[in-house]
Amino acid sequence: GIAAGGNTPGQSDVLEFITIPTQGNSIDFGNMTTARQSNPAATGSSIRGLVAGGQQFPARVNTIDFITFSSTGNATDFGDLTVARGQISSTGSQTRGIFGGGQSPSIVDTIDYVTIAQTGNAVDFGNLTGNRRMASAASSPTRSLFVAGITPSATNIIDFVTTSTLGNAQDFGDVSVARYSVGAVSSKTRAAIMG
Repeated sequence: GIAAGGNTPGQSDVLEFITIPTQGNSIDFGNMTTARQSNPAATGSSIRGLVAGGQQFPARVNTIDFITFSSTGNATDFGDLTVARGQISSTGSQTRGIFGGGQSPSIVDTIDYVTIAQTGNAVDFGNLTGNRRMASAASSPTRSLFVAGITPSATNIIDFVTTSTLGNAQDFGDVSVARYSVGAVSSKTRAAIMG
């Protein structure tokens, strides 16, 4: 498990890891290519992890970094998002990373994607059903969800896309209470949203 960047209270470029089956403190993994705060997004395959967007105060960034989980070390430049933005959400599959919404400086509905195994710039995937930032995301092997967020007020919207195709998001349903910055985890069949 990897933790990337954030506020300490200044912006940080630190990457730390934990070994999930064993208890213990996090250990230094390396550093991102730039210090970033304001919700950079993270996704990955079982081999490679990606960290995208965020803010090098006061500017939003379009940077995508990658790491290889099996070896510690500094992140390497992967490419760029189509739009520089912070407070972005991300999810995907073993093949594809997807980044949705965010603030740049206005709130956007942009969805980008990359092929995780290949470096390069993100490509336009489509659009969320509305402009949103601070949403959460979850996925199955075939479908990706973007959950809640700010539009600029808190929302209860859940959008979905089919991860392997391109196109605009569709309405999935609603969370029980409008909110943002929620936690989200998922298995192959079920997503859980909390906080």
